[in-house]
Amino acid sequence: MKARSDISDKLVHFTSGASHEDAFQNLRSILRDGQIVGYSSKIRGNFNCVCFTEAPLTSVEQGLVNPKAHSRYSPFGLMFEKAQVFELGGRPVIYQSEGEYALLPESHQWRHVRYEPSAKPPIDLTWEREWRIKTSALILKPEEVAVIVPDSGWAERLIGEHEQGEDWRVYEYTTIMDAFLAEQYREAFAWRIVTLR
Repeated sequence: MKARSDISDKLVHFTSGASHEDAFQNLRSILRDGQIVGYSSKIRGNFNCVCFTEAPLTSVEQGLVNPKAHSRYSPFGLMFEKAQVFELGGRPVIYQSEGEYALLPESHQWRHVRYEPSAKPPIDLTWEREWRIKTSALILKPEEVAVIVPDSGWAERLIGEHEQGEDWRVYEYTTIMDAFLAEQYREAFAWRIVTLR
């Protein structure tokens, strides 16, 4: 596909939180655990899914992660190749009326998102450009995923907190082995970081 400003070959899973700090801590937890846990709370039929957007990163600050646009998303997340998620079973959601949900075969119902622009009030989440993968957990590999943060300050903090954790871990190892050997257990920050600005 030729490069276009209105479409992306990437998918982003944004973390949530009541504040930027909460969303940042959720991101750190995901990286520490090495997985994104699927949830069903907002999925019709209670299917466990991990959700993404295909909105280009160049546009998310004006819409998807813009609190002035009534967005619930934060500017922290994880970016995947769209083709990779597709190969794992991920698909774009199907925007349709509530009544059409029952017309979908059960194998596709996890993709349903209500869309009723004539309702009072209108229901239209198409701006999310949502994709989903039906899974209880999506395992992350640092070589296949990029970490999204708002700016270089948050990137430095993410790396700094990782390094502090490694300092503490190496220190704990020195209680059972010599310092040189303990230092061999130090792990570098393994994730590629992309900033939104």
